[in-house]
Amino acid sequence: MNLQMRITFDEKDYTYVVLTKGITKETSTIQINLNNMEYQLACNSKGDWDVVEGTKEDYPGLLKAIGRNIKLRYRL
Repeated sequence: MNLQMRITFDEKDYTYVVLTKGITKETSTIQINLNNMEYQLACNSKGDWDVVEGTKEDYPGLLKAIGRNIKLRYRL
């Protein structure tokens, strides 16, 4: 079962699904599903989670906020 999570960003509620199972501190990429689109987040050199592909134009700030949310949730 995939973990469904919620986030409020710019006064709107979003629901996304974490597709990657068994996330640990050694995990280098995380797959998520947001509005029926899959995105891959990867940890950069600063320890922040960013979108791997050039699809940031869809939700630039939201995907960054989701990365922070996952980082806090899994204590990465």
